[in-house]
Amino acid sequence: MIFFNSVTKTYPAYLTKRENSVLEDVSFKIEKGEFVSLVGRSGAGKTTLFRILLGEEKPTSGVVFFDEKNIHKISSREACNIRRKIGTIFQDYKLLSTKTVYENIAYAMEVTGATDEDIEKYVPEALDTVGLLEQALHFPHQLSGGEKQRTAIARALIHNPDIILADEPTGDLDPYNTKDVLDLLISLNESGTTVILATHDKEVINNLGRRVVTLKDGKVISDSKKGRFIL
Repeated sequence: MIFFNSVTKTYPAYLTKRENSVLEDVSFKIEKGEFVSLVGRSGAGKTTLFRILLGEEKPTSGVVFFDEKNIHKISSREACNIRRKIGTIFQDYKLLSTKTVYENIAYAMEVTGATDEDIEKYVPEALDTVGLLEQALHFPHQLSGGEKQRTAIARALIHNPDIILADEPTGDLDPYNTKDVLDLLISLNESGTTVILATHDKEVINNLGRRVVTLKDGKVISDSKKGRFIL
């Protein structure tokens, strides 16, 4: 489904003569329906991998395939179709502060041209999935951290994506809300959604017992089917 083949990403040097290498010869595959954690300290290259997969950045060298297509050599229309298959969750939620929970999710549909009928049908379904129907008319400032993250998950789900990219989704949460978010991601995975979780949280990784790809200094140093935190 996803194949990073010898991907290297460097940025120009500004203060030194050497280029800044963020990823170096990274290769791994993710099959449909997997739950994979990308582990590494801040700056290890996790977010850069996500940005490359989303087509927001191009690798300096190497190739990334999505469903056997080189995502950096396809048309703009094909790239948009791929992005619609990917739902993204961020650590800082990225909710619109002047919109309610319902409106934040509806807006994600509006920008893709969804009809009012579809919005009225699918937004409540997404809210029900994450347990937020009762908070539909609340604004972000009225929500707990866990509720904000579940709103972000509902927004990521609204286009029924094949893949969820979760970039440090529990970084700002307490242990109770962390468990709720992880349980929700596991449930989505068990229903068939591929989940790629980027984190540096040792407890999260060790409790999941799922595949772990570990990055250090931009390189893959471990890829374990039932991995544990090794850094």
